[in-house]
Amino acid sequence: MNLKIHDLHKFYGEGESRVEVLKGVECEVKAGEICVLLGPSGSGKSTLLNIIGGIESADEGCIDIGDDCTSTMGEKELTQYRRNHLGFVFQFYNLVPNLTVKENIEVCAYLSKKPLDIDELLKTLGLYEHKDKLPSQLSGGQQQRCAIGRALVKNPSILLCDEPTGALDYQTSKEILSLIEVVNKKYHNTIIIVTHNNAIKDMAHRVLKLRDGRIVSDYTNDIVVSASELEW
Repeated sequence: MNLKIHDLHKFYGEGESRVEVLKGVECEVKAGEICVLLGPSGSGKSTLLNIIGGIESADEGCIDIGDDCTSTMGEKELTQYRRNHLGFVFQFYNLVPNLTVKENIEVCAYLSKKPLDIDELLKTLGLYEHKDKLPSQLSGGQQQRCAIGRALVKNPSILLCDEPTGALDYQTSKEILSLIEVVNKKYHNTIIIVTHNNAIKDMAHRVLKLRDGRIVSDYTNDIVVSASELEW
């Protein structure tokens, strides 16, 4: 389902220290697209991602996913919105240290009415042979694969990725981006990636560039470059 963002405003602080972080953001991401949110620190991209994710609320405007509109939701409805529509992948993996790879993923499967098959997902992630290992026994790339699996097992409409390669080396970053491509093609989730890395925009279907709380560029790539061919 499409994601539509209408005239979004967000303020922090009060009185003379009140700052407008998002200044009327308006855009649409179509179902099944990989979308990159690009911009310097302070541009508002992480705030926008948090509002899409229902972690923060907008002061004005709304976000529509299908028939759901966040501006009319209470806390209980926002919880259901996150549970039914969204998966989160962060820069740091936040895995439960005393659970195995499979158990870390299973925890989130219980949140969904229609979870993905865990063994098949583990094979897609390249983790089937590591399913009984603890996070401490995995490399950084393997931990991020597990974190992606945890977000994906619910079969969410939208996968939100906040700097998913920020803690990884060059080669492992490309492997994770290639995995995101595979996930998009296999499960047809809409994927939104927040990144400082300008090269990543070339693997996206849609690119949104933010500066000073506004979208200054919104375009689709005529040619989508494979993640394995990206260089930076």
